[in-house]
Amino acid sequence: MYKFRFLSTQTQVSFYTQSAFMSDKEWYEQWFDSPYYHILYANRSLDEAKNFIGRIVDKFKIPANTPVLDAACGKGRHSQTLAGFGLNVTGIDLSHNSIAYAKQFENEHLRFEVWDMRQVYKPAAFDYVFNLFSSFGYFDDDQQDYLAIKAFADNLKPGGTLILDYINTECAVKLLKTREIVQRGDIQFHIQKKVESGFIKKKIEFLVNSVDNSYTEKLKVINLHKFEKMLSEAGLTLKETLGDYDLNKFDPMSSMRLILVAEKNARS
Repeated sequence: MYKFRFLSTQTQVSFYTQSAFMSDKEWYEQWFDSPYYHILYANRSLDEAKNFIGRIVDKFKIPANTPVLDAACGKGRHSQTLAGFGLNVTGIDLSHNSIAYAKQFENEHLRFEVWDMRQVYKPAAFDYVFNLFSSFGYFDDDQQDYLAIKAFADNLKPGGTLILDYINTECAVKLLKTREIVQRGDIQFHIQKKVESGFIKKKIEFLVNSVDNSYTEKLKVINLHKFEKMLSEAGLTLKETLGDYDLNKFDPMSSMRLILVAEKNARS
């Protein structure tokens, strides 16, 4: 049975000291901090982000000046959109380069900081925590996935809402394209994908100035039941599941996204 063990704050700190902060850089630290990551995914649309966030704000009637946290915000496209609706937004990300870029957009409603989403940023400080565009599922150890969920919960006020946007891994595995070539300017990215050891793994190879480059992306195969278990252990109750950026109902057999809406329990 898939089970999580609750860790106290002291134990969490010890856990990080012994593992995450003493090891060599993980694949996500190398790849997400690389300029080539942003070149490969340059087609990600601000319009798509605006439409999605607009629907979220409208659906949940989020008032202006609501404090929200965008966890694993990258270069801040969703954070900027949230702030554009008058929300008070903090974007956090582990990538120094992404946060350095995002800081140019800071204003009275928007700030950015380098931060590991597995650590609590500000306890009980936010009405909403967002984790968007599959910015999750990177860790080999399931316990670290739970640490991220628990940190999301601890950042929320009682009764606050977590919105976590992930791929629907059932569909993603079924429709997996094993080989792909993506042209971005002068760079041709050769991508191979496979499912291995519970991850959708993507090998990305390309040539720049006659130098071979190779990176890896990994996204854990996490189904709805597994997410619901983690949420419950972290003191969150799953309220709704959505299946796409138009906020249609989630269908495990056909939806491309798995968007979880969970509420922090009043006594958590």
